[in-house]
Amino acid sequence: MLKSALHSDTASSVASANFLVIGYGNPLHSDDGIGSQVVALLEAQQYPNVRTIATPYLRPELSGRLAAATHVIFVDACKTGISNGLTIQPIAAYGVETSGASIPALGHGCDPGSLLALTASAYGRVPQAWWVKVPASDFREGTQLSSLAEAGVIAALDQINAFICQKC
Repeated sequence: MLKSALHSDTASSVASANFLVIGYGNPLHSDDGIGSQVVALLEAQQYPNVRTIATPYLRPELSGRLAAATHVIFVDACKTGISNGLTIQPIAAYGVETSGASIPALGHGCDPGSLLALTASAYGRVPQAWWVKVPASDFREGTQLSSLAEAGVIAALDQINAFICQKC
């Protein structure tokens, strides 16, 4: 399921692919730091066409960075009681009417769909986007990932790398 969700994009030109990977969550709350872990590992690979952002939460100020990308991958921890593996879902801007005039209310933080809606409204374009949800079980104060989260970080990185390499 994961590969088919990420690899279903055929509309964009490989030569002009410009990736943005946003890992979000609080790295001081154990597994909530999954997003920043994935971003750090991806940065170490130094892809020329990949930009990364690690942030505790999604905020409206990120919309300009989204508008400059052709592909955006959001990475976040997903609380789960079972180790059912990570999931990836394509996401679109929601709350955007055909006129582009309606966007959901944004507070200090927002979710990926709201951020995409803001990007559409402010910049008139939206990159193709996916939401990688990595299973997590421990959100207590601390910086150590659970074994479930560590396995999820590796799985997420493998899938993101495969997707990027397919587009390069």
